[in-house]
Amino acid sequence: MLSPHYYENLTEAGCDEAGRGCLAGSVFAAAVILPYNYENSGLNDSKKLTDRQRRQLRTEIERDAVAWAVGEVTAEEIDRINILNASILAMHRALDKLKVRPEAVIVDGNRFKPYLSLPYTTIVKGDGKYLSIAAASILAKTYRDDYMEQLAEEFPQYDWTSNKGYPTRRHRQAIAENGLTPYHRRTFNLLGDDAQLSIPF
Repeated sequence: MLSPHYYENLTEAGCDEAGRGCLAGSVFAAAVILPYNYENSGLNDSKKLTDRQRRQLRTEIERDAVAWAVGEVTAEEIDRINILNASILAMHRALDKLKVRPEAVIVDGNRFKPYLSLPYTTIVKGDGKYLSIAAASILAKTYRDDYMEQLAEEFPQYDWTSNKGYPTRRHRQAIAENGLTPYHRRTFNLLGDDAQLSIPF
């Protein structure tokens, strides 16, 4: 059973990101403030849920949350500031968009940068421990999936409807055959360690 809150008597926002390890597309993050003693037995780390479960839970989160928001940092920005800084920036952008101001922040993982002057705590595997982080993981994942499926309509050859921009063999083969799109992260190891592949220019 996931915990409803970390901080006692503070309005806290849970944050998580999606798409950090992808070769293409933006990184997304979400921030969610849930009611103080909220209960939802279905909430869990988004990676442990099916797409159908995530979609159903997204509806419930958006209905029940005190506030929620999604932030995005583009591939171009990722290449400029690196993926760690981009992931944190996406969380800050999500926090900026919340319609209710949190008094504290809890974050999945072990790296974060101060947001305003709020107290914050990083929690390794927090999306499997705290409801608001789990909710944020679900929103970040589903909104990013929607975004990648839209990009796939423009560039169907990269199989983004299936891989969502992650480094699959088929994705890397498509890069070798078709070159890069404006959505590829050029500072990433796009072809992996396969010496037989090269990017056409």
